Amino acid sequence: MMRRRELVLASAAAALAGNAQAQLGGVPIRILVGAPAGGSTDTLARTLAASMGPLLGRVVVVENKPGAGGNIAADAVAKAPPDGNTLLMSFTSHAINATLYPTLPFDPVKDFTPLTCVATSPSILVAHPSVPAKDVRELIALAKSQPGRLNFAIGALGSSLHMAGEAFKMQSGVFIVNIPYRGTAPAVQDVLAGQVQLMFAAVGNVQAHIKAGKLRALGVTSAKRLPEFPDVPAIAEALPGYESSAWFGLFGPGRMPPELAARIGGAARQGIAQPEMRRRLDTEGATAVGNSPAQFSAFVEAEIKRWSSVVKFSGARPE
Repeated sequence: MMRRRELVLASAAAALAGNAQAQLGGVPIRILVGAPAGGSTDTLARTLAASMGPLLGRVVVVENKPGAGGNIAADAVAKAPPDGNTLLMSFTSHAINATLYPTLPFDPVKDFTPLTCVATSPSILVAHPSVPAKDVRELIALAKSQPGRLNFAIGALGSSLHMAGEAFKMQSGVFIVNIPYRGTAPAVQDVLAGQVQLMFAAVGNVQAHIKAGKLRALGVTSAKRLPEFPDVPAIAEALPGYESSAWFGLFGPGRMPPELAARIGGAARQGIAQPEMRRRLDTEGATAVGNSPAQFSAFVEAEIKRWSSVVKFSGARPE
């Protein structure tokens, strides 16, 4: 009797897997990443792909298509068939680019099916120890007393970290000069050397330098203090309403069948909950989200509106 029950269950599982395989097709699922290999977006995409594959009964691979702030990868997914075989792991720039670029070859809302927000990652405002300000209130007072004398190192124009600085300037009314770099690493190095005084940085990029006393943490961009830095105030404590976090999200092409989007999104959410993914998120200083397609869709539209005013304030243009 037990043997028969096992056979029935195995048969049902095989049928479900077969249906999923038929729905999704027999080729590997590709997750396109609009950032170079080795960065946070790429690392999270690869960890998620490894988790999703067994859940979908498919091989899931990651393909890097960096350039134009993620627009090259996004355009490829926007133009792909909505069959679930081509997905996009995107990031905050997906919302920023809607205003930053005068024209885009795709609609950032209509041409994509939001599946789930994978994670959010706040940043941290750091200063070289030579800067006399010990906290955000003192920094704002210093910047107002010496307009244009302080500098922000910017790892990439139009990035979430760049816009975190612009939002800070817009809300505080200070004038701090941007010094652009081609990448986060050289920007961090110049702040460490005292060539530039300030920077908004991902927690993982500066955590060791803060603990070593080579950089001073002035504030975190999350609404509340971070567990890793309980003594570092949230910027919102000095600048009410301030909040800025990078995010990473999984999209499909527009017009995906709802059942297919639900299946892939469900596998992604299960993957996000797995221990290896949580460990990777902790390493990146990120917090897991795993929301529903409807919630993620509403979030993306709100992010586009939110960053529009900041981009316009910044006057930034694509490189």
